[in-house]
Amino acid sequence: MNVRRSAAALAAATVVLGAAVPAVAATAPPTASPTPSTAIPAGLYGTADPTYDGVWRQSLALLAQHTTGVAPADAAVTWLAGQQCANGSFAAFRADTAKPCDAKLTVDTNSTAAAVQTLAALGGHGGATQKAVGWLKSVQNADGGWGYFPGGASDANSTSVVAGALAAAGQRPAGVKKAGKSPYDALLKRSLPCDRAGGGAFAYQPDKKGGLAANADATAAGVLGVLGKGFVTTAGNASQGERACGGSSAPLTPDEVAHNGAAYLAGAVAHDGYLKSVLPGAANQPDYGNTADAVVALAALGWTEQARKPLAWLEQNAAGWAKQSGPAAYAQLVFAAHAMGADPRAFGGTDLVAQLNATGPAPQSGAKAAGATASADPKKADDSDDSDGSGPAYSLWLIVGVFLVVGIGIGFLMSGRGRKRQP
Repeated sequence: MNVRRSAAALAAATVVLGAAVPAVAATAPPTASPTPSTAIPAGLYGTADPTYDGVWRQSLALLAQHTTGVAPADAAVTWLAGQQCANGSFAAFRADTAKPCDAKLTVDTNSTAAAVQTLAALGGHGGATQKAVGWLKSVQNADGGWGYFPGGASDANSTSVVAGALAAAGQRPAGVKKAGKSPYDALLKRSLPCDRAGGGAFAYQPDKKGGLAANADATAAGVLGVLGKGFVTTAGNASQGERACGGSSAPLTPDEVAHNGAAYLAGAVAHDGYLKSVLPGAANQPDYGNTADAVVALAALGWTEQARKPLAWLEQNAAGWAKQSGPAAYAQLVFAAHAMGADPRAFGGTDLVAQLNATGPAPQSGAKAAGATASADPKKADDSDDSDGSGPAYSLWLIVGVFLVVGIGIGFLMSGRGRKRQP
């Protein structure tokens, strides 16, 4: 989820230290500024320049509201739905939606997949979500995965956020194949064998020689991807057996691969309760967004005992980070609390829902959505077709930093996964 390139393409990473913003692979590196260069549209959450993460942060914000029983403002939903191109794809941001999408507009898989997860959960956007899913299928790579941009090399984060979108739209991710390969096949190739350093973890992408480097953000995303789950999940049934990297079959089953990824994450948070930032110059800095994503991944597999320490650490330490980083960060914390059955309205003394709501248009009377549940299960969402179609105070880190690194994934975005998050 979250947020977080390969040497084959320059990429942009998120910060402020783990904020979920999809990264942007850049030919000409973008520069972030505390002063938005683009006017903030009515209906959009957050006050930062939306050029690189508008759809991502809006999607996470609205999905978090829905997950907590809050009915998003009509203007906010209309803004998100209106960002879609005629072919079903979404770009990070379209300033002029009256102008048809053209070759000059760069669409991407992460923005599209995040929007699908949200619109499917909200209901009433069946045509839009199916068109978006059709576009995602059309740009699937021959290895079964997806890159951030169409035609780009597959990465664990993008593949996972798309798998979550497929599931949200009622598709079976394992059955979506290109050249006989599914998203699971792509993720399996990015899972480190148990006998290697970082065994069980996922790599963002293989390096030029095919080597794999453990990446915690890609691992959190990968666990959800192989389980066919999206940003929002509830705690699964605890898997039995040893909490260590292993497996009895060849090739490993999705459950075995998820187990190994969870074992890596559990070990990474066991001592301090948080994951460390992988960004250059940020050694030993806590990565709040990746830690939140790890909580969701561990809970999804039923490893709630292993997720309690990082959740408690977030409750005590993440409020300031979320305030700096904006709506997507609040959403990541909401997803972590929800996965663990914690109250996001009393998260270490912070009402995450109220804080999130304050970053954009007021929800419908601030009341709970009629008939809303605390689940984003697409099977429970009204999928009838009536539509076809942050405010960070930038501190030590820029929200978009460009660097050449092999194996550093986007955190969901850009919850990092934008990823984060090439959330």
